[in-house]
Amino acid sequence: QVQLVESGGGLVQPGGSLRLSCAASGSIFSINDMGWYRQAPGKQRELVAFIIGGVSTTYADSVKGRFTISRTRDNAKNTVYLQMNSLKPEDTAVYYCNVVPSSLARVWGQGTQVTVSA
Repeated sequence: QVQLVESGGGLVQPGGSLRLSCAASGSIFSINDMGWYRQAPGKQRELVAFIIGGVSTTYADSVKGRFTISRTRDNAKNTVYLQMNSLKPEDTAVYYCNVVPSSLARVWGQGTQVTVSA
């Protein structure tokens, strides 16, 4: 069964931190690189961070130096994290995790809402 469950979002003040988690079930997540995407109201979904081979990481310029992606693999269970520091109002969005590139994605989870506001 292919399933993605994101969690950890919430309301935070500017400058605050959140840690997002993604539980990914299914072999597709074991064999592919993973990333975090976000979609703000009225905007297209964008890739903000991804991890290759569980080690090499890449970030969008807008989050570089503030976000950190990591991943753990335990047999068939994959968990992807996104540590978000120094959050800004423009980080407000629904955050999703999935395979990279997104063209390989079969399903999308519900996402987790992150709202940065005073």
